Amino acid sequence: MQPLELLGETTTPDGADMKLTRRTNEYILLANGKSLMSSRMHGSEEALAVFACSRLRPVGPPCVLVGGLGMGFTLRAALDLLPRDAMVVVAELVPAVVEWNRGPLGPLAGHPLKDKRVRVEVGDVAVTLRSVRGRFDAVLLDVDNSPAAFTTPENSTLYDDRGLAAVHAALKSGGVLAVWSARDDRKFEQRLRYGGFAVEVERVRGRLKKGGPHHTIFLAHKRGD
Repeated sequence: MQPLELLGETTTPDGADMKLTRRTNEYILLANGKSLMSSRMHGSEEALAVFACSRLRPVGPPCVLVGGLGMGFTLRAALDLLPRDAMVVVAELVPAVVEWNRGPLGPLAGHPLKDKRVRVEVGDVAVTLRSVRGRFDAVLLDVDNSPAAFTTPENSTLYDDRGLAAVHAALKSGGVLAVWSARDDRKFEQRLRYGGFAVEVERVRGRLKKGGPHHTIFLAHKRGD
């Protein structure tokens, strides 16, 4: 097996060690030495955007929030489905991840950050959510290993009762919350319902029809006012 080539390294605001590595044509993001994501397996990240954006019924130009940039695959899938007049806000906590997507990771998803519909906010997506009311038609969250924290325990607060209340307030009436998860989580599903959402659960493979591990996508609809 070819050794990993280190392309970049940073410390996240929460103190985790994050590295961008490459093995031949595969790019791998490591968090504290553990694989966080790989460019060889991104089907479920794309499905996150497809499930959410295909359910949009916006009045006027849609506004979508993507929480967690990753390698850009979710953002690319959203842009491919959204109209020309859409706005997509990307909230990414780690500045280096944004720079890597403008650099070596950019070609993987067709340079989505160059799209004029995209605005990047470097910071905590929870702050973005708490700062607005009724702004977004869809909120797509792929933060950490959601809803269970993988790199940083503080990330789990995005998915607790207060975090979901902030999402609910930030969504327009009839808006959609889509959450990527590495596994099923019945307690989180129940929490969504208690938070005033109608919930669907989709289960997909990491490489979609090509297999890979099973992942879960929670789709929560804010009921119309």
